Amino acid sequence: MAGSGTRNWRLVRADTDAVPPSARRFMARARQRKLQAALPWLVAAGVLLVAGGLAWLVYGTSVLGVRSVEVAGAQSLGVAEIRAAAAVPDRLPLARVDLDEVEARVRGLAPVDRVTVSRGWPSTLRIEVVERVAVAAVPAGDQFTLIDDAGVPFRTVAEAPAGLPLARLATPGLTDANTASALTVLAALTDDLREQLVAIAVPSPVAIQLELRKGRVVIWGDDTQSEQKSKVATALLKRKGDEINVSAPTVVTIR
Repeated sequence: MAGSGTRNWRLVRADTDAVPPSARRFMARARQRKLQAALPWLVAAGVLLVAGGLAWLVYGTSVLGVRSVEVAGAQSLGVAEIRAAAAVPDRLPLARVDLDEVEARVRGLAPVDRVTVSRGWPSTLRIEVVERVAVAAVPAGDQFTLIDDAGVPFRTVAEAPAGLPLARLATPGLTDANTASALTVLAALTDDLREQLVAIAVPSPVAIQLELRKGRVVIWGDDTQSEQKSKVATALLKRKGDEINVSAPTVVTIR
């Protein structure tokens, strides 16, 4: 109604053609800049999400858990004995297994000289052992204690293994002087002497003697000049006599 002082307004959506091309280009560039600015953050968030999911899968679930423990190198030890010493819980995430701790536990078995533990993805723990090799059997009552080339006692058996010399030692061990002397002499023996050897007796480091087949004895003295003593004793094996004294290898006696 004319003269009423009121106007009727109507909202009209402007056609895109009504927006100048320069303005449209400006707005498009603005949107592109926002997208480019946000893209690294989106990528980083995606990477973190994926990494977090993988870490949870590997460390927090049993999907990649231990399902088998493979043992290699066991000889005198049983596979079950080694697995028990390793003490790895079933389905424990393989990535969370402390390899050093497992190695230490398995190395605690006396017959084990060296051990290597590794992961075999996706679900296998591998344990490889190298057992000690006996170089002598020490009589202990009605049993025998096996020692290796370092003097470590690692197994007790009811009978001495065939072909293994006896070592008559009171207290065999790593820190025992008599054990060290016995090992020094054993390492110096020639093949011929080793073939004849029944036992080595070491009541003290300066009173070593070899007990050979047929009741023969080699008086060795101390463990010095053992290689020379070994050669001299070997050369005298064909001589008659039950006692060969090489304690002074330059002046030997046979009787």
